[in-house]
Amino acid sequence: MIKNILVFTIFLNSVVAASAQIFTPKKYPKDYFTWPVQAKKSLVANFGELRPNHYHMGLDCRTNQRENMPVLAAADGYIAKVKIEPSGFGRCIYINHPNGLTTLYAHLNEFNPALEKYVTEQQYQLESWKVFIDIPAGLFPVNKGQFIAYSGNTGGSQGPHLHFEIRDTKTDKVLNPLLFGFPVPDNIAPSVMRLAVYDRTKSTYEQSPRFIPIKKVNGVYVTVLATLVLPFNKVSFAIAAVDRSNGSSNANGIFEADLFVDDQPVIGFQLDSISYDETRYLNAHIDYKLRSTGGPFVQHLSRLPGYKNGIYKEVNGDGVINIDADETRQVKIEVKDTEGNKAVVQFAVKSNDSLPVYTAPVSPDLFKPGYVNVFENNDISLYIPETHLYDSFYFKVTDIKGKAGEPAYQLHSGNIPVQAMFPISIKNTNTAYPDKMVMHRWWGSKDDYAKAMPVINGKEAGWYKASFKALGNVELLTDITPPTIRPVGFYDGINAAKLNRIAFVILDNTEELTNFRATLDGRWLRFSNDKGKTFIYKFDKYCPPGAHELKISVEDCVGNKTERLYRFNR
Repeated sequence: MIKNILVFTIFLNSVVAASAQIFTPKKYPKDYFTWPVQAKKSLVANFGELRPNHYHMGLDCRTNQRENMPVLAAADGYIAKVKIEPSGFGRCIYINHPNGLTTLYAHLNEFNPALEKYVTEQQYQLESWKVFIDIPAGLFPVNKGQFIAYSGNTGGSQGPHLHFEIRDTKTDKVLNPLLFGFPVPDNIAPSVMRLAVYDRTKSTYEQSPRFIPIKKVNGVYVTVLATLVLPFNKVSFAIAAVDRSNGSSNANGIFEADLFVDDQPVIGFQLDSISYDETRYLNAHIDYKLRSTGGPFVQHLSRLPGYKNGIYKEVNGDGVINIDADETRQVKIEVKDTEGNKAVVQFAVKSNDSLPVYTAPVSPDLFKPGYVNVFENNDISLYIPETHLYDSFYFKVTDIKGKAGEPAYQLHSGNIPVQAMFPISIKNTNTAYPDKMVMHRWWGSKDDYAKAMPVINGKEAGWYKASFKALGNVELLTDITPPTIRPVGFYDGINAAKLNRIAFVILDNTEELTNFRATLDGRWLRFSNDKGKTFIYKFDKYCPPGAHELKISVEDCVGNKTERLYRFNR
């Protein structure tokens, strides 16, 4: 009898361990918010989708592929903020609610008439089209379902839709809206397309992952070879997976993935409660090097050394698994969506000690997370703080020719991610225009420019410094070329009676404008700048009939300036 009880207890403990949850269920209100747009209740994208350098931080709600669909307040509250910017959210409204949450509505066209009038007045007072306005709490109260704006395609949007977020008002953490009971039916489990394996005796940046073929058998993903025999004894895993909802073919992001080894929970990640200050840590969650060289998104089931907090929850280590000689370990990965639909991957793994073991080279240029990393020679130096790297790599600088044929430097590789800005200093050999220096950073098709400032302390004269968020190729340039102003269908002396707008395209060799200013008869005039390089003024009460004088002034990052004067009648 005692033996039977013991056997039952062991069995029960193994079942509990195997089904243990790494994350506790969320307790968000399920019927507090209504769908925020008058259109079909369907998604273009969900929270947590993987994007370049960030997670997608809300729901992209369909607007029937049209603009100007009514956008509605998701719950009672008041309009707390309005943001208008040329990229990002475009035109955006924040609503605070009495339950301590904030909803955000982005890529909008016009706001409701009262709010549109108020915001326009604020822009003219501030003399800036780009604004981020705090609005007094009692000024614009809203009821659940009340019209607040028209949907659009402004800012960083690639097509008509509404971007919708729910945030914790106090912390500004963005929460996963699909945990709030919105009517988006989903009984489809996530799909797992790839399983990747890493040798964790070395950095993830010093290798390419091994992709292991998987197949689905009786509803469970398994490896084609039941047991993976690996030539190393420290291993971690990553997956490529997507989720779908009913009636949609969109490949959305997954919500959660958990790693179990020998039926014990080890580590998991969950995509909820992320701030915009943290969203760039996506580059520590994915294999950035793989993705930036044309490979797929894969999500690590281990926490890289330089990613201290965030979406991971550790139960028994950081996800790097030790395998003793001739030991076989059972691995299970559970992938979930917000509705609890689940995909399971199962396989076994063992180490083969008879194969060669990797020996790390000894190098003074090993850059490591958690350490201040410095490189300097007679021509260039850089400083990467201890919080900016996620994994180790052996840093290298190569002399190259710049795009203009001048000396330039390849700082290791743009395929290694950096969390935040870090300074680069370059010695200047051209002293003709010391106040017109620009640093150019590029990798692939991506170009960045920044004004280069003289280094005052610690170096001899002639050194210039600028900061970037990425490694890659850099060069120091002299910029004496002013921006170009190109009117679109507009010219000096025009009769503008039949026009409904004025537009100018502004071009600059560094693409870094610091100022665009328009005045009409000496008074500031509001030109919008949504997407690209075009600045647009739509005729309104600020330009009455009659003769006018329009002055356009633009300035680049080193102070090169261009001005044009246009006289017209309306």
